[in-house]
Amino acid sequence: MKRAKTSKAWMNEHVNDFFVKQAKKEGYRSRAAYKLIEIAKHDRLFRSGMTIVDLGAAPGGWSQVAAPKLGERGKIVALDLNEMEPLPGVTFIQGDFTESGVLAELKNALGKSPVDLVISDMSPNITGIAASDQARSMYLAELALEFSRERLNSGGAFLVKVFQGAGFQEFLGSMRLDFNKVVTRKPEASRDRSSELYLLGIGKRY
Repeated sequence: MKRAKTSKAWMNEHVNDFFVKQAKKEGYRSRAAYKLIEIAKHDRLFRSGMTIVDLGAAPGGWSQVAAPKLGERGKIVALDLNEMEPLPGVTFIQGDFTESGVLAELKNALGKSPVDLVISDMSPNITGIAASDQARSMYLAELALEFSRERLNSGGAFLVKVFQGAGFQEFLGSMRLDFNKVVTRKPEASRDRSSELYLLGIGKRY
């Protein structure tokens, strides 16, 4: 009963959420689009001709924001465990990023294209067990960072969703070793009660 009440409260909050309504009004696939819009504007993430990898992409809100900014020479490869409706200028791979075969498929789709920006909004399926959820979330962030180390251009950028808790400080320290600058962002569209944060690594070092 308690869980049902909690789910109902979440649904009521979601339906009445300003950014949910705004997304429907403006044609974005998710409220998460506004998180990327705010960060991209503040930190000037996009430029014409970029190659971007979008991890945890479904339903496509972030790719939807990024694609029009890249021009004809730009490229986005998006990946998610769930299905995603096609978007112009976006190559989509459905699969589990933690599996080596799916990672190989992603690398194959990129070919020899140098990657300028990796954006990751990945989250695990929430179990409600806080310690387990945090550990799984940090694991996904670490995999995204490892991919960025391997494929990002020198000077490239990495934007990743994390949650404050166990492993956060260690992860932040790892990012600081890999990038010239690491900043924390809490977009307006992130719910106040959520421990969700975004870390942006700017200027990847070799």
